Amino acid sequence: MSLTLAVLVGLTAVLLPLYLINRYRPMLWPMHVLAVAAALAIGLAPATDLLNSPAGSHVYGFAFVFLMVWGLGGLALYRRRGLKRA
Repeated sequence: MSLTLAVLVGLTAVLLPLYLINRYRPMLWPMHVLAVAAALAIGLAPATDLLNSPAGSHVYGFAFVFLMVWGLGGLALYRRRGLKRA
């Protein structure tokens, strides 16, 4: 596979979650924690036959980077709503 495809997949994996967080605001913080946990599970999973192919590497890489950026970005931008005082 070409370097251009790898760069496009990487840029999409980073820019898409940032756009979604900016457009729709961060979700509840447990959803972002689950996204980070899922990204770590994907990243630490043992290699499969799919992962050893170039297309599989792009799929796994996209999923890992997308979930990690979405999870950490949502946690960094999350604002806790304080209690209203009378």
